[in-house]
Amino acid sequence: MAHQKHDKSEIGKRGEDIAAGHLLSIGYRILERNWRHRRSEIDLIAEKDGLLIFVEVKTRSYAAFGHPEEAVNEYKANKVIEGAEEYVYQVNWLGDIRFDIVSVELNEHGHKLLHIEDAFY
Repeated sequence: MAHQKHDKSEIGKRGEDIAAGHLLSIGYRILERNWRHRRSEIDLIAEKDGLLIFVEVKTRSYAAFGHPEEAVNEYKANKVIEGAEEYVYQVNWLGDIRFDIVSVELNEHGHKLLHIEDAFY
């Protein structure tokens, strides 16, 4: 059982690394990785063009069913929003914010990435 969890966390870390690389390549500045507040965790917090962007990264290996972005349900979105509100307060952010999802599907050829801007409110 522990082996499976280890694999899942390795897959998640790999997906976050891929997502961060993608965001950097299109001009985002990564401010935080795996930022936590109480029971909320935000995978990536970035800034671009005066926007503060909270990014939920979902990764699946090619063996899993469904698309990774489908795993972001209302409960998960609310946890991210809750964490974002706290982060905005802590850093005294006065500008606009946005919530994105980066979906990473790992496969035998590498990966497929889908970046969904303004994914939820």
